[in-house]
Amino acid sequence: MGKKEELVDLHGKVVLITGGNTGIGYATIQILARRGAKVYMATRDATKAKAAIKKMEAEGLGEGSVHFLELDLSDPRAVSRAAKQFAESEQRLDILINNAALGLGPFHLTDDGILDVMVINHVSPFILTDTLLPLLKRTAAETDSDVRIVNLSSSMHAQVKPTTFATKETLAKDYGPSAIKQMDTYSYTKLANVLHAKALQKRLDSEKSNITCISIHPGVVHTQTSTSVMGSVPFLGPFLKRVVVPLVFGTWDAGGKAVAFAAASKDVVARRSKYKGAYLSVSSLTEPSKQAQDPKLQNELYETTEKVVREMQV
Repeated sequence: MGKKEELVDLHGKVVLITGGNTGIGYATIQILARRGAKVYMATRDATKAKAAIKKMEAEGLGEGSVHFLELDLSDPRAVSRAAKQFAESEQRLDILINNAALGLGPFHLTDDGILDVMVINHVSPFILTDTLLPLLKRTAAETDSDVRIVNLSSSMHAQVKPTTFATKETLAKDYGPSAIKQMDTYSYTKLANVLHAKALQKRLDSEKSNITCISIHPGVVHTQTSTSVMGSVPFLGPFLKRVVVPLVFGTWDAGGKAVAFAAASKDVVARRSKYKGAYLSVSSLTEPSKQAQDPKLQNELYETTEKVVREMQV
């Protein structure tokens, strides 16, 4: 990392990141733990998580540590339970990173009447964040606190241009079964990640809570999702997956550095007002799409999600 990307000291700080046994999340966890943080890898597969943690420990974590937290984003009620248990067991939470996501379909409606990709990519992270807010706020109330919520989005969020999120049906929107249309559906959920961060920031600011919410496109990174997307392109898929992805797409480490910047950069501390509710493309402040900046869509999505979560009785 260059001078701009220097991170704050994270000794004594607690981090929770969804996913992380592979890809960008893996690299992010390593970086933050090596700055001294106690990091929770929140994922559903205990075997893969524990193997990943063992590998990280062998590669060296410095004075930081990594711990497994069972979390299944496909089950909103289980997410609520896990978040409540975490809040009861930890005294603080300094950084929450909503990293894990579902990429390609086919997608399906859940029993709650919401598209599964929207549940995993937005509704469950919303529940996790909302349930942990009291703990985040208590931590933020401490002197010299630096509490951040980071939503991983994508530059692909700009591909779609919805006009409303005012009804539950908007959380069940499926653009279609083809590979290109599945990418649009994925992009729709990534727009939700930006809208969520912006709407939450406004609510926290109105409460005078010193929490910084950031959404970020971590760069074009060679992950399981990106490989699957390229591999699904008609006719060209095998070539793109075998040749183009390794040449064009960045490494896990590059993506991890971008997310670590959002989560712990000294620049965020120095220019807090610029970063509150901001959207980053890698480590640069960037204007998201017109839809992402629309206050109406931000409020509609937040209020609709709240209503859906109440209906779930989580």
